[in-house]
Amino acid sequence: MNERYVIDAYAWIEYLIGSKAGENVKSVLEEDNEIYTCAATLAEVISKTAREGRNFEVAYDILVSNSQIINVDEEVSKEAGVLHSETRKTKHDFGLADAYVLAVARRMKSKVLTSDVHFKGVKEAILI
Repeated sequence: MNERYVIDAYAWIEYLIGSKAGENVKSVLEEDNEIYTCAATLAEVISKTAREGRNFEVAYDILVSNSQIINVDEEVSKEAGVLHSETRKTKHDFGLADAYVLAVARRMKSKVLTSDVHFKGVKEAILI
C-alpha cells in the first residue's frame, strides 16, 4: 500500500550510517511509498555529516534522490512557529526543525518517520 512519509533528520542519519533503525528506513524507501523531506531537515543532515567529517555531498545526493524536498514557505513557517510554541510548553527542548517536520507532515497528510524521542506521543509519528 502506498503511504506518505516525511523522514526527519534522525531517521535519515540512521539510514546513512546503516544502523538497525536505518534498516527500517531502508524498508520504507524500498516500498512503493511517497517520501518527503523538509528543506530544514536537509540542512540538519548536511550539517551533521559535515561536522562528523563525512561526505555531505553523498548525503545530499541520497536525500534528494530518495525523497521529494519540501520547501518551507510563509504558511508552513507560521504553522511551525505555532507548533513550536505550543509543544515547548511540555517538551522544553523541542526544536524548531522538528516543528517544521511536523508542520510539513500535517500539510502533506503523512506520517513522520523518526527515531527522535521528541515525537513520542505525536499521532503522526512512527518511531523506528
